[in-house]
Amino acid sequence: MRIQTDCRFRTSNEHRACAGPLNLAIVDPVHKRYRQSPTVLSAFTGLGGLDLGLENAGFRTIACIEIDKHARASIAVNRPEWNLLPTGDIAAVAETLSPKDLGIRPRELGVLAGGPPCQPFSKAAEWSRNGRAGLADPRSRFLFAFLRLAERFLPRLILIENVPGFTRGSTSAVGPIKAALRRINRRRSTRYCVEWMILDAAMFGVPQRRERAILIARRDGGPIAWPAPTHPSRPVRAYDALCELKTQNPPEVKGYWSGLLPSIPEGANYLYHTRRGGGVELFGERRRYWSFLLKLAQDLPAWTIPAHPGPATGPFHWDNRPLTVKELLRLQSFPASWKVRGSRLVQVKQVGNATPPLLAEVIGRALGTSVFELTYRNGPQLRIPRRRRNPIPARRKRVPARYLKHQGKHAAHPGEGAGPGARRRVKVRNRERQAGIRRALETHVPPSHKRGSLSRRVA
Repeated sequence: MRIQTDCRFRTSNEHRACAGPLNLAIVDPVHKRYRQSPTVLSAFTGLGGLDLGLENAGFRTIACIEIDKHARASIAVNRPEWNLLPTGDIAAVAETLSPKDLGIRPRELGVLAGGPPCQPFSKAAEWSRNGRAGLADPRSRFLFAFLRLAERFLPRLILIENVPGFTRGSTSAVGPIKAALRRINRRRSTRYCVEWMILDAAMFGVPQRRERAILIARRDGGPIAWPAPTHPSRPVRAYDALCELKTQNPPEVKGYWSGLLPSIPEGANYLYHTRRGGGVELFGERRRYWSFLLKLAQDLPAWTIPAHPGPATGPFHWDNRPLTVKELLRLQSFPASWKVRGSRLVQVKQVGNATPPLLAEVIGRALGTSVFELTYRNGPQLRIPRRRRNPIPARRKRVPARYLKHQGKHAAHPGEGAGPGARRRVKVRNRERQAGIRRALETHVPPSHKRGSLSRRVA
């Protein structure tokens, strides 16, 4: 795991002051009032995964900002003491909320934490009509409201969680975050500099392969103590998380292709039924998205839980059915008692968008030790034990006869950007771009030069 940073110091003395172990009593002392329970202001709280993890690491949430009514209902039923602010619009909150409103002084807030909307940066957005827009997406404005909130409170730590695309490629948000922190430093005499890493939740005991971008900035400019992987070679398995859950009335599979699930081995997807997959050749390689007919393997961590699954989108249970909400929660490392409000579709969305609480707890413990002088005698409270028993894989069944009409030679996908879907999206974007140019020209051309004016003049 590679740590990336934007820490720059103007003098050698400053560099020495922030390199290695810090003398917190000199650089940025911890207020006695918050040593035992550092405070958290939570933005984009959602289902509360990030906050729950920090809570189990010894932090105390003093206010939450969340605009979705279903997520607000979930927060209220699970943690009524978290002080859910009346307005969930972070743009409005960033202009009006002050430390005094929360009973603290400027610079007393321990952590400003949040996961801004990930859709502008997510890989799944590539399948949408407009593609992954990054900071060009209107929803990215919430990130700048979050940073304005940081300048109002000047917390000891700024913690951001998002998808890997948040820090990668042309849609990365790292550059604007660096620029915003430099402006805050100039105006407020702080030394915020951001470090970021991509962490796989399975490496820290979460029974799910889920990569997340974690960005942290310290007010004193000091280095970040990143947690060491606790499960690098022996991860917690899907079986360990689900084996004791009692399932009643599980959801039924839907869609034409769902009948193929019993013929696909655990841990595999539709690629099993391609030329090189070992099954019946029903599809071309890479002609479908990765999660199409994707199944869990009992002896491995789960695949990433999506927020907007379609009828054939996995991961599916090894019993060839969709996962229940309770099962999704456990694979995210939420406790079995956690409740989710709304319809099934809404509940799945909340769970799929959440930060794994165990990952947040592990990060919180590393920060609690290095920044807030907290001590921990035992392991993480949200950890899921690995069972001694090795599960027996479910037996695969034959392909139902109704699908054999699709058997034959199927060409593989021609490559990135060369498939029919990509070509259609390019055509749509080009048409929209040309229409926008025409509208702009018509708006700015003087009336005497518009179509028809010249012919009338000549006549």
